[in-house]
Amino acid sequence: MSWSAASFDWNQARAFLATAEHGSLSAAARELGQTQPTLGRQVAALEEDLGVALFDRAGRGLILTDAGRELLMHVRDMAEAAARIPLTASGQSQALRGTVSITASDIFSALLLPPIIADLARSAPEIDIELIAANELRDLSRREADIALRHVRPTEPHLTARLLGEGLGYFYAAPAYLARRGTPETPADLKDHDLVGFLDADQMVAQLTHFGIEVPAENIRYRSDSGLAMWEMVRQGLGIGLMSADMGLRSPDVDLLFPRHPAFRYPIWLVTHRELHSARRMRLVFDHLAEALTAHIARTHARFPAA
Repeated sequence: MSWSAASFDWNQARAFLATAEHGSLSAAARELGQTQPTLGRQVAALEEDLGVALFDRAGRGLILTDAGRELLMHVRDMAEAAARIPLTASGQSQALRGTVSITASDIFSALLLPPIIADLARSAPEIDIELIAANELRDLSRREADIALRHVRPTEPHLTARLLGEGLGYFYAAPAYLARRGTPETPADLKDHDLVGFLDADQMVAQLTHFGIEVPAENIRYRSDSGLAMWEMVRQGLGIGLMSADMGLRSPDVDLLFPRHPAFRYPIWLVTHRELHSARRMRLVFDHLAEALTAHIARTHARFPAA
């Protein structure tokens, strides 16, 4: 092994990687929790050690030079290797104590997972759980979470996943809204109604079109990046909204629309890093979630036999 190569300063490389990915020292400093001058000194030191310029300035931003672009590929490989070190170590742990982090959508985190975690706490009281409510995918390889509940199949080769089943989604509305605007008889009638949805109305229109439901974007009048906030707007009678069937069952103050025709079906995947899957506490939490969620999905489908 070349020990001169091994003395390469990882802090400098990390500063370079963050700056390259974010395009400015200020954004990179925020990402790493450092001051901009400190980060600038690390990047400058790396350029001096290597004897090449890695960035050209463009206004307030930075553009990679040819040398910078070539180096970036290798530094990204270093970052992935560095991330695997704690993963590998954690994967070898056989202790039934410590922290396990789980990430899921805000709806699932608030309404579905807490009772499952409470049951886990009774059987494994020395395991601490961090529940990360996030509607965007967290990067498991960077330890942004240990276990994820997702609705898309992971494609990364270092992740392992189990398909737990298929969720059902329906349209719901509050009685106050239906009294004011009338009850749609079929999904085609939604073109004449107000809808509640996510911030990106065009994306929601595309998703509904995929399921054969035509709704103009201007009908999605009430929007949020939070599933919980959207559901509350539906409950307050602002418009018709989509929600998973199991969550709809928890809300007797809303009416289910088109019960014989689920608006959509979605897969439910439980995902973790392959190296973490061998750790005893990770395996215990993963298997507990898989068993409880699979049973929950089966109970939900039993309530909607027409689906």
